[in-house]
Amino acid sequence: MSEQEKPLLIKRYASRRLYNTETSDYVTLEDIATFIRDGREVQIIDLKTGDDLTRQYLLQIIAEHESRGENVLPVNVLNDLVRSYMIPGGGMMPQFLQSSFEMLRESQSKMMENMNAMNPMAQMPGFEAMQAQQKAFLKAMTGGLSGNWSGPGKDDEEKPESKEDLDDIKKQLAELQQKLSKLN
Repeated sequence: MSEQEKPLLIKRYASRRLYNTETSDYVTLEDIATFIRDGREVQIIDLKTGDDLTRQYLLQIIAEHESRGENVLPVNVLNDLVRSYMIPGGGMMPQFLQSSFEMLRESQSKMMENMNAMNPMAQMPGFEAMQAQQKAFLKAMTGGLSGNWSGPGKDDEEKPESKEDLDDIKKQLAELQQKLSKLN
């Protein structure tokens, strides 16, 4: 199993501080949300008892994002979730949610594949760069739903390299326009 496939082990100390065992430093809930957005699975264990606290902390991350106005879950969905807890055995809700997210990830992946297959521009020089931009745009617009449910974190909003990325995109677009004008 590769390092990326193994869950990142986070230990919670009695002081409630969270400790990243890979980097040997303390992390915050926002750091954990970033790991998850980046596609990493995490496991949070209580150091003293050995209890798995992952579910509790993931719910806390979701609650914090929702309280900051990053509303992903409509009120009627939250009501349905609460109702599902009243049904003995939890009902079908967990399986339904899991299947729904799997279908969403698959359809997003198929959409990208179809964009490639149906596009006659795929043979054009520089198409790969444009395709990478489309993927980044789609990921930004969907909040990275392909396994990463949360929206952008504080770090994503404050990166100075965003202007550099925009300049690179403009440069690539200008190059593509030049190539197209030469073809015409």
